Amino acid sequence: MLTENDAALVFDTIMSSPGMSEPVRIDLKISRKNVLLLHHVIERGLLENDSGPSVLLKRTAEESIAELRQLSADCLARAGLAELNEKLARLGAEKKH
Repeated sequence: MLTENDAALVFDTIMSSPGMSEPVRIDLKISRKNVLLLHHVIERGLLENDSGPSVLLKRTAEESIAELRQLSADCLARAGLAELNEKLARLGAEKKH
């Protein structure tokens, strides 16, 4: 089993490999349901929980995290789900209180 420092070193090595910062074009067709789920998974994954952020997120630049959030928001907008997602988020927030 890798220690946290070993895992961080592996992630740093992978993320700094040549070409990792180059943009790629991905032609993707997925259902609206899966766009909504993907957005939820991304947002949930970026939240800090009781155990703190993952080793990968600790080593990721804020700029990269912001790009991931923007990608998620763009997917929602392109699928026409941004307003629905906001309403669902409000319902979830109200339920917690």
